Amino acid sequence: MQLLVIRHGIAEDPSAVATGQDDSGPPLSKEGRKMMKGVAAGLRELVEEIGLIGASPLLRAQQTAQIVAKAYNDLPVITVEDLLPESDPPALMNWLRQHSTVNVVAIVGHQPNLGRVVTWLMSGMKDPRVDLTKGGTCLLEFSNSVSAGNGTLQWLLTPSLLRRIGD
Repeated sequence: MQLLVIRHGIAEDPSAVATGQDDSGPPLSKEGRKMMKGVAAGLRELVEEIGLIGASPLLRAQQTAQIVAKAYNDLPVITVEDLLPESDPPALMNWLRQHSTVNVVAIVGHQPNLGRVVTWLMSGMKDPRVDLTKGGTCLLEFSNSVSAGNGTLQWLLTPSLLRRIGD
């Protein structure tokens, strides 16, 4: 299995968004949507096919996942509660194991959770050592089972590099 880890794009300033609607957080900004379309184009050049996309329930992650899904022939997006910012990396393992037969799984979420997940999958340590910028993406590969310490980092790219690849 390969795991594509994507941090959501740039969101609107939370203080500028109308209050009282729901708890899903601010949406992607216009700049964030544009950036993620370029990131998705770059990902399409690097990763031919994605079998499954899981995203945090927060709006900015859902919107980011939808942009990536559109670049991959409107792949459906599955909401994964264990991708919320405060989630613990082992909590995500049950969901990943359920989809271990999928060749390429993409997840879209938030820092610091994604940094903890990537570090944990590579080393078994929960203290984050990887920092994904907004729109940043990395690819982990698992030769055996998807578990802590079994992931190998194939690449980690910034959104600007991914946009250049997609041009």
